[in-house]
Amino acid sequence: MELYLDSANLKEIEEGFKLGFLNGLTTTPTFMQREGITDIDGMIVKLSKIVPVLQIEALGDTAEDVVKEAHRQLKLGLDPKKTVFKIPVSLEGVRACKLLRNDGLLVNVHLVYTLQQAYMAMQAGATYVCPLVGRSQDQGYDTLALVKQCVDTVKNYGYDTKIMFSSVRYPEHVRNAIAAGAHTITVPLKIIKMLTENHLTTIGTDQFLQDTRLMTMTVGEALNGKNPVVSADTNVKDAIVKMTEFGFGAITVTNADKSIKGVFTDGDLRRLLQSGGEASLNKKLGDLQYNQSISIESSALLNDASALFKKTNVDTILVTDGGKPVGMLDIQDLKA
Repeated sequence: MELYLDSANLKEIEEGFKLGFLNGLTTTPTFMQREGITDIDGMIVKLSKIVPVLQIEALGDTAEDVVKEAHRQLKLGLDPKKTVFKIPVSLEGVRACKLLRNDGLLVNVHLVYTLQQAYMAMQAGATYVCPLVGRSQDQGYDTLALVKQCVDTVKNYGYDTKIMFSSVRYPEHVRNAIAAGAHTITVPLKIIKMLTENHLTTIGTDQFLQDTRLMTMTVGEALNGKNPVVSADTNVKDAIVKMTEFGFGAITVTNADKSIKGVFTDGDLRRLLQSGGEASLNKKLGDLQYNQSISIESSALLNDASALFKKTNVDTILVTDGGKPVGMLDIQDLKA
């Protein structure tokens, strides 16, 4: 199924065609008016140079007027093999379609709302027949059935016509077009951007990225640059201030020779206050007893750190480099 962009916004058009797989662009005078475009011919020429196929309006009161307008636009420098002239369906419109097709030009008969209109366009040799789905549904019509009937008519009678699904309002319309067997669909950029989105896909992708990060990034690379270290002669009150400044629930306590004495945590603080009260705030960190520090070398992979977090059930791990403290790894640092 061909995929067209439906727009007159130059920024959108340039962005859309960077995807590399759009077949062409459909645009309308209404789109251009909304964008504040006054030089329609200039815009048409500009667009023709940046899109593979350009579908533009050819308007007129009679078939001859429509044909004259199409040839006038061609003289602007458009490539007849890459330009499709859009004509609203009417008796004069389908007659103009036949005349233009006799000249070897490409035609899209659009603003189609009934199978009879579509049939007349097919019989006149239209390259495309374009039911407006969203707009028709707004009026309460079963336009999805119409699209399917148009596709079946092409198949049943061998018409060399492509059914273009247009007036797309939701991603669901794209699914409807595919299910109905439409040959072409023209879609606004905001809808195209939504077509690859799915919550489960996002979850799966995030998990793959997270697992790859765990297996390839070292602990040192994941550190936030802060190294919460205080000397053993620091009192508990000052240690609380340092813990707050560093933003960790723990600080590393070092001896005079920079060796690690232990890690003082917010859990240690609570237990100390419970046992000794306010007087405990004046104690030196070097006078406290410490369990063996839970630590990991900065060269280890995050995967190893993840396993250590699970094994010890802590939220923060001391990171060392050759036995010297270089930072703290929080469990949240495992995530990108």
